[in-house]
Amino acid sequence: MGNASAIIGTRGLAVLAAVGLCASGCGGGGGGGGTAGPSTPQPASSATSAPAATSPAAGGTETPPPGDIPDTTAYVAYRPGSGQYEVKVPEGWARIASPAGVSFTDKLNTITIRTAPAAAPTVASARAGEVPAIQRSLRGFTLSGLGVVSRPAGSVVLIRYSADSQPDPVTGKVYRDAFERYEFFRNGTEAVVTLAGPSGADNVDPWRTVTGSFRWLR
Repeated sequence: MGNASAIIGTRGLAVLAAVGLCASGCGGGGGGGGTAGPSTPQPASSATSAPAATSPAAGGTETPPPGDIPDTTAYVAYRPGSGQYEVKVPEGWARIASPAGVSFTDKLNTITIRTAPAAAPTVASARAGEVPAIQRSLRGFTLSGLGVVSRPAGSVVLIRYSADSQPDPVTGKVYRDAFERYEFFRNGTEAVVTLAGPSGADNVDPWRTVTGSFRWLR
C-alpha cells in the first residue's frame, strides 16, 4: 500500500484538490452504518456534457490501468471526531484527515468526505454552482450524469463526471478518472462523499456499499 504521501501524490492530489476547491467555491463540502440499498439513478433530462477544460493533458491521455476494488474487500465503520455521521470504508486504505475533511486512498481509488453548513442541495443548484466549479478545477472535464438517487440516508443529489488525472511524476502519463459526487443533507449540514477511480473500473458494488452505509448520527 505504501505510505499515504506517496499514494496521494500521483492521483489522489488531483481528487483532493478538485473536491476541496469545489467545497470552498460551492458552499458545500465534506468532513472527517447502514447497509447498501438498491436505487436507480434518475439523471436530469436537461443534463448535458459540460465543455472540457482547455488545458491540454501532458503527453496525451492514456488508457487507465485496472482499478477494480476486489470483491473480497472488507469494510469498516468510520466516524469523524465531530460525531456527525458514520460511513463504511474499505479496510486498510490510507487515511488522511484535515480540518476540511477526510480521505481514504488505495492505489488508484479515493474516497473523500467533507461536511459544511449549506442549503439543501438540488439538481438546479448543482448545475448552477457545483458543476461549473468542478469544471474549473479539472482538465478534460466531462459531465456524464446529474440527478437524484435514493440511499438509506435519504434522497441524494448525484453528480457523475470524468476528467484527466494529474501527469504521473515519473512517466508523465495522464489517465481518465471517473468521479461520483454524492451530496447528503440534513438540518443545515451537507456531507459530500466523492468517489474516484480509473474510468472503466468495475466499482459499482463497492461505491454502493460506501454510499449506502452513510448515516447521520446527529
